[in-house]
Parts: sequence; structure tokens; C-alpha cells
Amino acid sequence: MNCFIIAALTADGFIGRTIDDRSFDWTSKEDKQFYINKIKSADAIIMGSKTFDTFKLHPRGSRWEIYTRSPQEFVNHKPDIIRASGTDEEPQELIKRLEKEGVESIAIAGGASIYTMFMKAGVVDRLYLTVESVLFGDGVKLFNQGFEKKLNLVKTQNLSPKTLLLEYSVNQ
Repeated sequence: MNCFIIAALTADGFIGRTIDDRSFDWTSKEDKQFYINKIKSADAIIMGSKTFDTFKLHPRGSRWEIYTRSPQEFVNHKPDIIRASGTDEEPQELIKRLEKEGVESIAIAGGASIYTMFMKAGVVDRLYLTVESVLFGDGVKLFNQGFEKKLNLVKTQNLSPKTLLLEYSVNQ
């Protein structure tokens, strides 16, 4: 199973000004293209309901697992475009279920509480972090709780003269 986090960060380390902030409103076109291609490559995309609510477009045919306090009340408003269902499973349980269903690659796509939950659960293999040349000074951090994980820098790539992609593997 390949489970990766994908996120865009400001140069001072924030994923948004507020929890409702859409990264697509401040990221570069190069980051948007990388993000779209990367989530399209995943068999399933996992995110929190607040982050999901900020999305206007979804890759056709993609599968989404949306974390919500009331998964039984979750409604997929685009059933003709995506497969989406609500969940409140522990990360390890969700990963096992998806694996049994034939999923081989999972994108963890936000927000901070979901990133934190999956990192703390020890199920993340890689991080794809785009650093954008913008400063917020304050805002939403990538992770919203403390923990420690060792990473290996696998690759750096300039997506543009102002945008840097960092790829890390996670030491398990």
C-alpha cells in the first residue's frame, strides 16, 4: 500500500489563512497541475469534510473517503462524477478496508487534523509538499498536534521559478 500526504505550504509553513481557506486561491498554476495529476494517480483520496467542502471540481471517476463526525449523514453531491462516502474509521482500519477492496495508492489531501491523524497512525509512506513563495505570517499549520517522525528527502524539484516541490519518505 502506498499512502501519501499531498499539501501546499506557504514559505512560512502554513496550509491556509483559516480552515476555510482554499489553497487553490493562492497556489501557483504549477502546483495546481501537480496536485491534480497526483490525486488522479491515487486509487482513493482521503480528506476531511471541511476541506472537501472547499472543492469545486473533482477528477471524474475518482474515489473519495471523507472524514466526518456523522458518516451516515454524508451526502455525495456529485454521484455522476465521483464516488464519495463518509467515514469516521481509525486510519489503520480505513487503510485495511481499502486494501481489501483493491486500493493500492491513497492520497491524504487535508486538512491539518487529517494529516496529523494519519501521520500519528504511522500509515503514511511519503509526503509531497509544495512550497509557494508567499507568506501569511499566521494561519493553519500542516499538523495541528505535536509528534515526531524522521523523514528522508527523496527529491526536490522546481515546479516554477517561485514554486518548490519537496518529496520525503517517512521512516517507519
